[in-house]
Amino acid sequence: MTASAAKDIIARAVEVLKENDHGDYTVPTKGLYPFQWNWDSCLTALGLAHYDEARAWTEIETLFAHQWPDGMVPHIVFHVWNDGYFPGPEVWRTGRPTATSGITQPAVAGFAVRRLFDRARDRKLAAARARALLPRIDAWHRCFYENRDPKGEGLVAIVHPWESGRDNSIDWDEAFERVPTEGVEPYTRRDTLHADPAHRPTQAQYDRYLWLVQHFRGLGWDNARLHDASPFQIVDPGFNAILIRACADLADLAEALGETRIADANRARAVRGLAAMERLWSEAHGQYLCLDRITGKLVDSASVGGILAAFAAIPQARAAAIAATVERLAGKARHVVPSHDPGDPRFDAKRYWRGPVWLVVNYMVADGLLAAGHVEVARRITQSSLDLITESGFAEYYDPLTGEPLGGGRFTWTAAMVIEFLREM
Repeated sequence: MTASAAKDIIARAVEVLKENDHGDYTVPTKGLYPFQWNWDSCLTALGLAHYDEARAWTEIETLFAHQWPDGMVPHIVFHVWNDGYFPGPEVWRTGRPTATSGITQPAVAGFAVRRLFDRARDRKLAAARARALLPRIDAWHRCFYENRDPKGEGLVAIVHPWESGRDNSIDWDEAFERVPTEGVEPYTRRDTLHADPAHRPTQAQYDRYLWLVQHFRGLGWDNARLHDASPFQIVDPGFNAILIRACADLADLAEALGETRIADANRARAVRGLAAMERLWSEAHGQYLCLDRITGKLVDSASVGGILAAFAAIPQARAAAIAATVERLAGKARHVVPSHDPGDPRFDAKRYWRGPVWLVVNYMVADGLLAAGHVEVARRITQSSLDLITESGFAEYYDPLTGEPLGGGRFTWTAAMVIEFLREM
């Protein structure tokens, strides 16, 4: 790609970021997602820093301003009233001063803050803003291990598919059958008004999503109780890898800023988590798999969640196997990395997390493989991502076989990731 072409793409990406900017937080896209989402904001901050460092820090600070007393950071903050999204505050009923959801999302903040700090041109600003965020992110990490790892195994479980960020992944199908649908309050979805229903989770899945929300609401959103009370307890390798990477990055950042207690605690979490990840490895699939904590068995579903594990500092042999898996998938799909293996009969090229390519996942997989020395595979992922942008614009996600844009349009974190990809070229 020429310098001129790259400059043009970045300019168009910045336009998307600015149109979805509400002053101190961004929304993922107009209409479909009108509020602030947790991991969207943290990754979007990397793109915002391209043209306004102070604004990038504010994005993450706004999210953490709504952290719960126990350290949990909710996956949605409902800053304003908007009836275009379901389920809204009237369903969650979390009782927070500013309405939020009652569950969380992948803990990518530690990574994002460390990257903002390392790249900062205004070092004084970065040190002050990072130092203020350190104890908040540390508290979030502590909340995970206290509440989602009850036996101290080093890995945390998600208790709702939405927490993973991969809402309707094939990984959840079997475990999700345990979630009842009886007693779900009548509701009207809003997502299918903004996106093709064929690209979204099914109605049966939504019934179960809502059953879990109602169940947790009945427990008063007590994070100390949700894990054991949930019929859905999944140890997701991608979710854990993001948390492990965030712990390691927060440890490095805390050490640089002289906060040794935070550094030591997070370094220990990362070391313990990396060792525990070995329980999730599948030699047959050449990647990590989810563990169903209720059955104690690995889930036979080779999704991008197990490839995303490369984002953490996994052993070299594991990173090499994952790089080979990405190469194998590239032989089955025009664009990588599909969210599920196209060779699996359950693969669906257009339905949300059951097949499509997501640029945020590509960014994290490429980052991890590049750090592990798999330069060519990382470049292949980067180039595939930029090809999608050139062909199909800043979509929420893409068909890996055709490149067709899917879901929401002019998507904030997609634009942010494009800026990141072009920075690395």
